[in-house]
Amino acid sequence: MKTFKYILLLVVTVTLLTSCDKKTVKESSKVTYQCPMKCEGDKVYSAAGVCPVCEMKLRPTSKKTAKILSSFISEESIFNLTSKWNTQDGKEIELKQLKGKTLVMVMIYTTCKAACPRLTADMRNIEEKIPADLKNEVQFVLVSIDPENDTPTKLKEFAKENFIDNQHWTLLQGTETGVREFANVLAVKYKQISPLDFSHSNIISVFNPEGELVHQQEGLGVDNNETITKIIETVKIH
Repeated sequence: MKTFKYILLLVVTVTLLTSCDKKTVKESSKVTYQCPMKCEGDKVYSAAGVCPVCEMKLRPTSKKTAKILSSFISEESIFNLTSKWNTQDGKEIELKQLKGKTLVMVMIYTTCKAACPRLTADMRNIEEKIPADLKNEVQFVLVSIDPENDTPTKLKEFAKENFIDNQHWTLLQGTETGVREFANVLAVKYKQISPLDFSHSNIISVFNPEGELVHQQEGLGVDNNETITKIIETVKIH
């Protein structure tokens, strides 16, 4: 009987250790280039250029590569937050559903006439500078600090008005508690000064695919070269 108990304890321990290190596989697209005339057969190149045989411009192609993602969530990850959020498409999610991509996040509100349009433009500028072959590995996220007024419908309209309505953008409406909790994690301060107006920090944050903060950019219209470099570095090492 004692032997059985020891074996059972061992099995449970091994199971728990194994479950903590489960992996999930995610397919991502890696851009490669090939001669349109296939002078060298199916040979592909990792960078754009011209064919060494016919000197025609290489055309982009793509092949699937497997990326292994751990299900482990560290104590520093925003994916530990269990609050619920609505996207601009009316879908309810938790932050952990954004896992797997490098996240570029900022807190705004749609009725803002000063800082928020500029912050959004800064985010757009960052998106434009990400190399084409890495764009699918980056998600830009706008979190509203005014959940009472910024409904999914308003967020959808804001996205269209600011030219951020493609697949690389997610806009989120949470609860008052969820928004405050998230702001505290980012060290973003905000305060409502009228029914439709807030004072707030101007911070763009970069998280790795595990939800850990790796970089912050503070200010409006600032030099974003360091931010771009950090995003590219984060994508490549994950």
